[in-house]
Amino acid sequence: MGYFREIYEGGASLVEGMKVTFRRLFHPLVTVQYPRKALTLSPAFRGHTELKIFEDTGTHHCIACLTCERMCPSGVIKVEGVKTAPKGPKVASRYEIDFSKCSLCGICVECCPTDTLQFSTEYELVGDNRGEFVIDLLARLRAKGGITAEPVAPDASVKKGDSKKGERAAA
Repeated sequence: MGYFREIYEGGASLVEGMKVTFRRLFHPLVTVQYPRKALTLSPAFRGHTELKIFEDTGTHHCIACLTCERMCPSGVIKVEGVKTAPKGPKVASRYEIDFSKCSLCGICVECCPTDTLQFSTEYELVGDNRGEFVIDLLARLRAKGGITAEPVAPDASVKKGDSKKGERAAA
């Protein structure tokens, strides 16, 4: 008796599965032929972090305040800055993120005081090894041709500690 019961239950299961298959057979396809067709992304899509270009200056507004570096829970952001003028603000000269360890939490985007960070809409960030995911966002921006105005580097002849007060004292 158990043998016939198993055959009946197996047949009923097969019929139920075929019903589902036939119902889905006449619905439109939801599969995107990915390499040939691009995906349409939701406006809420949050890709990796990138620097934003401002039209008024033609460059980013990163002042290398290190707020994003301090706030990052994963500790994957490294920012270096240079002073463009003796009493002026710093300008980021290197902005590296290790995306192999980044959790894409967005805290760096939220805490940026100059709003120079944003989420990208790129979803094809790939690499062959972990080293390829340590990305300098400034170099990437330059390679894309996004920066139209370069931040000015400090004068190499002015050494740290030199100032007008020191020149006056020597005179």
